Amino acid sequence: MRAVVQDVYGTSDVLRIEDVPVPTLKPNEVLIRVKAAGIDAGAWHLMTGIPYLVRLAIGLRKPRVRTVGADVAGSIESIGANVTGFSVGDEVFGAGTATFAEFAVARFDRIVKKPANVTFEQAAATAISGVTALQALRAGGLESGQTVLVLGASGGVGSFVVQLAKARGAWVTGVGSAAKLEFIRSLGADEVFDYAATDVTDGIRTFDLVIDTGGNRPLAQARRALTPTGTLIIVGGDGGGPMLQGLERSMGAGLLSPFVKQKLAGLVSLVKASDLAELAQLLESGTIAPAVDKVFPLDGAPAAMAYFEQHRARGKVVISM
Repeated sequence: MRAVVQDVYGTSDVLRIEDVPVPTLKPNEVLIRVKAAGIDAGAWHLMTGIPYLVRLAIGLRKPRVRTVGADVAGSIESIGANVTGFSVGDEVFGAGTATFAEFAVARFDRIVKKPANVTFEQAAATAISGVTALQALRAGGLESGQTVLVLGASGGVGSFVVQLAKARGAWVTGVGSAAKLEFIRSLGADEVFDYAATDVTDGIRTFDLVIDTGGNRPLAQARRALTPTGTLIIVGGDGGGPMLQGLERSMGAGLLSPFVKQKLAGLVSLVKASDLAELAQLLESGTIAPAVDKVFPLDGAPAAMAYFEQHRARGKVVISM
């Protein structure tokens, strides 16, 4: 099969297309003929090996798994001995391993059946970012009528947070670059702000819940946007150097939270079938709609990752077979 591979860590120029063996199945896995694969921050971290801390798990000097990618949508080609609930030919989406390829494996408890009215590209854009957004709002204890500030509202996770929060009856304020404000508004945000023109963490406005999707604001600054008993959920992070790459904000939030009235936490998201099933229902009903900015062919995967690295996307970038 054809797959996107890399032998060293680096930017998108380390990626190339190569013929590799089709992966073999473990008893709890299915083999998926990939129709589309989404790009998320996790794929970037695996490609670059940044933060360096993750190399303890993925390979110190070079990646142990040569193909990146986790978001996947496609049809089941074969099934492991312990798999239940799925049949060959089922159209599914979820999280797999090494999905920037013509075939990929996934654990059967990390996929669900794809709604018929949802395209493979839309499904591939949903799994990881959608689950992360869902779990961020759950961790924040969102209730109808509350006010929510979404920092990085135009990104993959942020675009789902805006839609999911609105679906739950929240008043949503979205923050992004000037060029993306109308896009954020189209997702359903009640008000939008250009981060370069307005400091929404100046303490003038306060919110019940702040979801920070990959920002670099100091913890003290982000807390100014909270009500006295509000909640801050940090999803990823930028800056902070190559060793931790922003993870220190999440660590600091967890250490400080027991000593203040506000709830502060970093999110560690794990894709589960129950969350995917909830997202599938919301997709099928039209309650949420994945924002797919650009679709690239498999041969264009290096260009797709370069586009993702430039932070230009409105929503998600997808590779289609």
